[in-house]
Amino acid sequence: MIPLAVPNLNGNEADYLQECITSTFVSTVGPFVGKFEDAIAALSGTQTAAVLCSGTTAIHLALEGLGIGEGDLVMVPALTFIASANAIRHARADVWLVDVSRDDWIFDAAAARAAIEAQTDPHPEGRLHRESGKILRALMPVMIMGAVPDFPELVALARDFNLKIVVDAAAAIGTMAGTDTPLGQTGVDAVCYSFNGNKTITSGGGGAVAAADNALIARIKHLSSTGRVGPNYDHDVVAYNFRMTNIQAAVGFAQLERLDSFLQSKQRIRDAYAALADGYDVLSPFPEPQNGRNGHWFSGFWYTGTADGIEIAFQNHMKEAGVDLRPFWKPLHLQKPYADALCEPMPVTDDVWRRVFPLPCSTHLTEAELETVKTAAQAFWNRHKEAS
Repeated sequence: MIPLAVPNLNGNEADYLQECITSTFVSTVGPFVGKFEDAIAALSGTQTAAVLCSGTTAIHLALEGLGIGEGDLVMVPALTFIASANAIRHARADVWLVDVSRDDWIFDAAAARAAIEAQTDPHPEGRLHRESGKILRALMPVMIMGAVPDFPELVALARDFNLKIVVDAAAAIGTMAGTDTPLGQTGVDAVCYSFNGNKTITSGGGGAVAAADNALIARIKHLSSTGRVGPNYDHDVVAYNFRMTNIQAAVGFAQLERLDSFLQSKQRIRDAYAALADGYDVLSPFPEPQNGRNGHWFSGFWYTGTADGIEIAFQNHMKEAGVDLRPFWKPLHLQKPYADALCEPMPVTDDVWRRVFPLPCSTHLTEAELETVKTAAQAFWNRHKEAS
């Protein structure tokens, strides 16, 4: 079976791990933690960053570090992995779900603006949502599959309503906004990454927050390390143990050394699937927003036809051909934990999500494997042209 996405560990990962073992620095103290933080900060265009144990905790602590919590709302698109919303709830805030734009599948700023204007009033800390009595404090755009949102539009929206912006950049390491503007210099309050095993850059598990505000990063680091003050066992806040280990940081640092080549591979795979989709009237490549450099974490195509059940048939066909093809993320408003969440109309999300087909995109996917994927897909769609 050709897997969807597996880590490429053919660089210095083993050597750096051995260095950790030899030095005995295997836990949350060790030189690779600082090296990885510095590298993430440099990549993000910020002075500092905090590396943590997961992408979910990165979002959680970014929100908590900004003072967002009980009684607050964070607006987030429904077309995202459930961890985006879970992190908001871990911070004790609530979600306000909004649709994505049909052009790019990213946070629909126009729909968000209309909802805020219609349902909220000014408040010293953000916007008072009249029906719920809660305070909208932040927007959370999701860089879906590595795509870049229109940051100037989002920053203008946030400023108009006195809101923070916490970016879910879990899938977007190495992306740039505009003409090579690092994500941390776009005017947002925090950028949150994930280093899960299927991400472009992995540390086995882990995440990071980058921010222009050094005080925010300092608070996040304090919250992530049990709120310890000084060398003794004194603590000044109920905090967490969300730190990244030196072993994880060693793997992540080795991965970052090859980021450029990884992004080139992602682009090559994206282009191959886009060319395949162009050969069929009922297939389209994933949207390609022109707001910066896309990281293309996942690539594939989506079905634009009307045949019932063809999505399941395609998934079954690809698995029988030895290609891993799974359903796309089930949107947040259809998930049991968020069935009662504040929710705007979802015409785009409801229409799109079942039609999305992420195809194998490991950075070391061989040309032979890529050809196997393409041949299997073409065999299916050639047979289903009439039904499509």
